[in-house]
Amino acid sequence: MRTLVGTGGSDDSLLALETALDRAEAAGDDVTIAIVENPDSPRSVEEIRGRVEDRLANAGIDAEVRVLEGDPGSRLVEISEREGFDRIVLGGGETSPLGKINIGRIGEFVLLNADVTVTLVR
Repeated sequence: MRTLVGTGGSDDSLLALETALDRAEAAGDDVTIAIVENPDSPRSVEEIRGRVEDRLANAGIDAEVRVLEGDPGSRLVEISEREGFDRIVLGGGETSPLGKINIGRIGEFVLLNADVTVTLVR
């Protein structure tokens, strides 16, 4: 399975990365990691890239790592369609005090516009 993982450095997007890489180790998925700029993240793009590359090295997974410019949701959808990915994996947002899920702007856009399966990890 060809999987595109979007990560912007938030805790839930890093959990999504871990989940996708765990599956890749077990199932042999082909993974591409797309680092997007997320103004709500406390981590810089360089810090995220370092964490991603360290995790890949520790797992022995050969994955392409890209830094995307432009609107993150649009770019993830565009790449998934143009390059024939089977699935997009993203962080799934947070749960409100009332138990409802709050999906971020990027996740909502991808869910509403992607023609491929979208997995939200939370």
